[in-house]
Amino acid sequence: MRAFLAIDLPEEVSAALTRLQAGLPVGRPVAEENLHLTLAFLGDQDEVALEGLHYELDALRAAPFALRFSGLGAFGGDRPRILFADVAPEPALTDLHRRVIGIARRAGIAVPRERFHPHVTLARFGNGAAPDVAARLRRFLTEHGDAPLPGFGATGFGLYESTLHPSGVRYELLARYALG
Repeated sequence: MRAFLAIDLPEEVSAALTRLQAGLPVGRPVAEENLHLTLAFLGDQDEVALEGLHYELDALRAAPFALRFSGLGAFGGDRPRILFADVAPEPALTDLHRRVIGIARRAGIAVPRERFHPHVTLARFGNGAAPDVAARLRRFLTEHGDAPLPGFGATGFGLYESTLHPSGVRYELLARYALG
């Protein structure tokens, strides 16, 4: 099963991001119920590995912390693939990411070594936006890139299953882990 670890967004934050998405002239917006801040993508895992991970994560102790957004951005250069709300640097978030990656590896899950860029994905553009779509996205970023978004407290995170369906991706919470 495809799995990932993520921090849920409070309803008021998801609603603010959805309002921002409503003005997006291009791309496939992420459904409001799917908005989250990924801590680690775990890929395809069997239930035994996820059960071992669950017990390790259940023992994790970390304090809650505050997060804020620092603007909008896009991954993919001249052919953007993803529009995101950038999360401002926060040492407690970086530490939590580092700790859950270490726990996953100790549980036998091979997590790719990638630079952690905390963000919330707002829209996708497939294999990359065509030049006309990219130009419209650049205009959107110019007009809305510094839109004020509410900050929020990270009080926990979850282990999710990700299932692809013809109508889109569905996430199912498998376990929740409180901070504090």
